[in-house]
Amino acid sequence: MKKRLMALVFPALLSACGAPEDTAPPAPSPFHAREVSARHGEGFEMTDRQGRTRTLADWRGKVVLVFFGYTHCPDACPSALYRFSEVMERLGEEAAQVRVLFITLDPARDTPEILHNYATAFNPAFIGLYVSPERTPEMARAFHVFYRIAPGQTPDRYSVDHGVSVYAYDRSGRLRLEIPHTATADEVTDDVRRLIAEAEDREQKTED
Repeated sequence: MKKRLMALVFPALLSACGAPEDTAPPAPSPFHAREVSARHGEGFEMTDRQGRTRTLADWRGKVVLVFFGYTHCPDACPSALYRFSEVMERLGEEAAQVRVLFITLDPARDTPEILHNYATAFNPAFIGLYVSPERTPEMARAFHVFYRIAPGQTPDRYSVDHGVSVYAYDRSGRLRLEIPHTATADEVTDDVRRLIAEAEDREQKTED
């Protein structure tokens, strides 16, 4: 029995003794959302209501929140867009420094006009963006977004299974956060304000 106990305890002692004494835990993230560093979709071309070609670079200087979905979505899309409308209200004057983009994964039914009317029903500043059905798979790959067509009872009554996270790009155009669907309006507001403040701090240091 004694030998058996030593066999169990001795490796643990070696592991503990061999651990570096000066190893410190990583600093906690200042954000509620998950921090990421990637270049998803930065140069991908989409179309707005006026038929203009748009890329994320068009909103450089703003904090950009990007959500993918479709107007026939029964729950995730309307709840997410409603939450972002609450965020814009909480931001007050700072909302002018934020853009919310709603990009369809169902271009067969979501025309630019339908997208515009749907997005602006939640907030007049929200922007609906569209790519052709042929290019939608390419767009999903560019942004690393999951989606899948789920057949319905009739060909025109299908649904779209899709990821519900939101990408947050900072004012320099870098992807910084992946915001989960469970995030509250207060949490998203805090994170957006922090992204805005980062840019203001950099501008102040440049002036100094």
